[in-house]
Amino acid sequence: MNDQTNVNEIIKSWVNLYSDSLYSWALYKTSEKEISEDLVQETFLAAFQSYTHFEGKSSPKTWLFSILNNKIIDYHRKRIKNPTIREQEQSEKGEYSLFNTMFDSNGMWKKEQMPQKWQLNNEPDNILDSLDFQKIMQLCMEKLPSKWFSAIQLKYLEDKNGDTICQELEITHTNYWQILHRAKLQLRKCLEINWFKN
Repeated sequence: MNDQTNVNEIIKSWVNLYSDSLYSWALYKTSEKEISEDLVQETFLAAFQSYTHFEGKSSPKTWLFSILNNKIIDYHRKRIKNPTIREQEQSEKGEYSLFNTMFDSNGMWKKEQMPQKWQLNNEPDNILDSLDFQKIMQLCMEKLPSKWFSAIQLKYLEDKNGDTICQELEITHTNYWQILHRAKLQLRKCLEINWFKN
């Protein structure tokens, strides 16, 4: 068996062992099935092409996940830099209508829209443990413009600091804080409509 055949067999075994967990992670990070499938395929292709750099200091699974995470970051960067016309229109329209419903012409909260303390009737001790709540939260996240989604994901789910996020998304600190503020407002509104007022 030559070296090339050996590499082919190794990668094939990794595909069988790790495809499902890699796909689940990609889906969690992108919320898009086709994109997740593509990212996993690209991950195995990259592993095949750079197999000679795998020194065995980490497990194959850890190495594959590091490749996949880089692919995911690249995907979000490209999506932010080159949003489709539809995404741009939805983002602009959604942001405009959201702020018109929440604030008056002076930028002050409309009385009926001011944040209120949420009533947590019959909620589990930790609401984040509720699978139903997680589904609603995921749906609300998916409604965010792509740049907002990525910023929220990196800060609150991956626990990255502001400097790292600005560098990864290639945005200024001012833009970053505006994005977080607006994204949280939209998430709050979405949760109020779909969870706390149902």
